[in-house]
Amino acid sequence: RSSAMADVPYIGCKISLISNSDIRYEGTLYAIDKENATVTLNNVRSYGTEGRRQDGPQIPVQDRVFEFIIFRGSDIKDLHVRKRETAPEPEFHDPAIVSAQEAAPAPAPAARKAPAPAPAPAPASYAAAASHGRSRGGGGGGSVGSGGSGGGWQR
Repeated sequence: RSSAMADVPYIGCKISLISNSDIRYEGTLYAIDKENATVTLNNVRSYGTEGRRQDGPQIPVQDRVFEFIIFRGSDIKDLHVRKRETAPEPEFHDPAIVSAQEAAPAPAPAARKAPAPAPAPAPASYAAAASHGRSRGGGGGGSVGSGGSGGGWQR
């Protein structure tokens, strides 16, 4: 968001928006782009037409939540500020913090995964090369090779 967005008093407010298609959306106001005449909401739900359409089929509620939707201003029929999202006061005070917003909790995992296997021990050829003073840094950029005697360091 640009610094101009800090001047918009409704950033962070819960917004209810009805498009020219009579579909209602609710989300948090993220940005207003005056140059491109757009409004950006985040954490957006679509509630469908809710009986507003006089002609054509009704659009049902959507189950999914969109992270962001950018609306063209000319296609917005109605927009209302529902409520201001208020962050809880931090448990500490730091004058360096101008603004903070907690992240949404991560969704619970569907199934537990098996723990990752323990890393394999270093090959004996690596240990032998290290004890002879050879290293990857400087002097030709050596790498572990698969040829030669026992897959030792190659230059």
